[in-house]
Amino acid sequence: MLYADASLLVLNKPTGLLAVPGRGEDKQDCLSARVQAHYPDALIVHRLDMATSGLMLMARGIDMQRTLGKAFESREVHKRYVAVVNGCLQLPTDAIDGWATIDLPIIVDWPNRPLRIIDPVRGQPSLTRWQVLPEGAQAGTTRLLLEPVTGRSHQLRVHLQALGHPILGDALYADTAVQARADRLLLHASALRLPHPVTGEPMQFESALPF
Repeated sequence: MLYADASLLVLNKPTGLLAVPGRGEDKQDCLSARVQAHYPDALIVHRLDMATSGLMLMARGIDMQRTLGKAFESREVHKRYVAVVNGCLQLPTDAIDGWATIDLPIIVDWPNRPLRIIDPVRGQPSLTRWQVLPEGAQAGTTRLLLEPVTGRSHQLRVHLQALGHPILGDALYADTAVQARADRLLLHASALRLPHPVTGEPMQFESALPF
């Protein structure tokens, strides 16, 4: 727990833990259940993939859940992630202020659920901003700062795979060689910024990188 008040909770989810319960008795242990054991009114507002670590927000009560849900819809909540991807990725020459964009529509790959794919005809609009971080990546990899403008499931993982630079340790979207380069998915929700749902005061949280 990083922060708690009468309106919201900010949590630091470890990799390998579900955000919400899954199907089956073996998938009932999750972040939301653990939090609700201490805060019974805590409700999910957004999710992180099981393999992704980092900052996650929960609402206190149904009214706050609705309010925060609307804040996500209106893009008042800003999230940033750090990832390490395979290969050497450089910003294109048309990048603005050090940021490039990936604008590729995403749809569920129905025969292979829960995988997602790029589909220019049927996909939902999906936009990711990214920049290269100079420090901390091993040879043959690139460390990126990512900002999802839209919030599609698996968006960052699918977009980076589409660029030809899947995230290290990604068991869903990387080949076996790239998976083997890390013992976990190297994707972490590192920063969260939003106005407080009651006071409107700006709130900002950061989570230290585990890789």
